[in-house]
Amino acid sequence: MDKIQLAEFFKSLDSDLEVKEGKQYTEVTVPPSKIHSLASQLREKEEALFDFLDCITGVDYGHDLGVIYHLRSTKYQHMVVIKSRTADRENPLFDSVSDIWETANLHEREAFDLLGIKFANHPDLRRLFLNSSWGFPLRKDYVDNDMITW
Repeated sequence: MDKIQLAEFFKSLDSDLEVKEGKQYTEVTVPPSKIHSLASQLREKEEALFDFLDCITGVDYGHDLGVIYHLRSTKYQHMVVIKSRTADRENPLFDSVSDIWETANLHEREAFDLLGIKFANHPDLRRLFLNSSWGFPLRKDYVDNDMITW
């Protein structure tokens, strides 16, 4: 599928999805409540077969926290970027996709560890690099009290 066909495919799945052609990939913006459902369809539908999750990136946009998924179909050689964000900085919650793509397990743990983004139904959501005394160092509002000032 080319970018136009991918956009049409996404609109056929859910007409409320925001789909746009990025410079490199088709980009789809989805509310957090629809991530798992969309991910399942992308993995299972024969015309898409997004069988490979390249990465999940946690993002602090300032007011919102978000998650970006880069997906690839190894059969059809097309890629898509799925974006989602929440304004809830106190309890940022997205559904885990680790039951769909096993590689999501560590990516989601990293986003949790460094940004405090939680993933519902994750099999082992615990810090990956830092202990619990740390805050979330990739957040824009993070303050390191131990930082030496010169």
